[in-house]
Amino acid sequence: MIKTPYLLFLGDAPDQLAAKVAQGIKDWRPENAVGQYRMEGCKADLGLTDMTLADAKAAGAKTLVIGVANRGGVISQAWKKVLVMALEEGFDLASGLHNLLSNEPDLVAVAEACGRDLHDVRVPEVDYPIANGEKRSGKRCLAVGTDCSVGKMYTALAMDAEMQKRGMKATFRATGQTGILITGDGVPLDAVVADFMAGSVEYISPDNDADHWDLIEGQGSLFHVSYSGVTMALIHGGQPDALILSHEPTRSHMRGLPGYQLPSLETLRDTALALARVANPDCQVIGISVNTQHMSDDEAMAYLAETEARMGLPTVDPFRQGAGRLVDALAAI
Repeated sequence: MIKTPYLLFLGDAPDQLAAKVAQGIKDWRPENAVGQYRMEGCKADLGLTDMTLADAKAAGAKTLVIGVANRGGVISQAWKKVLVMALEEGFDLASGLHNLLSNEPDLVAVAEACGRDLHDVRVPEVDYPIANGEKRSGKRCLAVGTDCSVGKMYTALAMDAEMQKRGMKATFRATGQTGILITGDGVPLDAVVADFMAGSVEYISPDNDADHWDLIEGQGSLFHVSYSGVTMALIHGGQPDALILSHEPTRSHMRGLPGYQLPSLETLRDTALALARVANPDCQVIGISVNTQHMSDDEAMAYLAETEARMGLPTVDPFRQGAGRLVDALAAI
């Protein structure tokens, strides 16, 4: 098990979105977030106390978590200097990057010499089966996005929290490094061999009680040419009974792809629903989740109202307003 609490390493993140792993931990497990470590030039800020390694150690932090998800998931030489110092200071290291800590000989050598642990959460721990498409008992909900990093995980976590408050049967099913670091379990979907991705989603959302909901963490986007494969695996392996459309309206282009524009919510609805009904003909789109973090209160409320009127679906920012209306729509199925 990864030891808590954490010092969240933001490195030299170029913007706030690059620190989404750390942001997720801070928002959903604040009791585990002692502080943040930022290098020179870092443009992300979680609003936590900036700490040196010594400060964090004195405050009780046990693990330095790499909270940055950069393109390609690589450990830079500049980062490595800090990681080595952290091991020598007595911290374990945890990472969800594709560039595994355990594949870096110098980090492995220092960890062994200092008696510290390296945790790579993006390493599949199960031999997942190939998907069989057989109908499973229980119900499943999946958020699908117009782009990457638009709030699909936050939507599922907010719905799970609301359903727990209501005494409903629900389980958040993590499919990425942030979700795994938050909940302690799940499948690192984008690290699973392609033929087994849909099967891994079937594996983590097995047969359950008829009134139990699996809230499956969404990944990627059908419209993102870099990461559409994981979304397809979730749609077919998850066999969702309900889809939530997720959107961030202030973006000028797809994340990391300046030449690609975001699709409309109507296009997302029609495309995702048709694909979902391949595996579950009864699937429905039941609501819209909008990430309004870059909008004022007035701008957000106006956008949500206009979208709801246009789409005919309950439309909320679940982090800003709560996920109650989305859960109401889910319960009505």
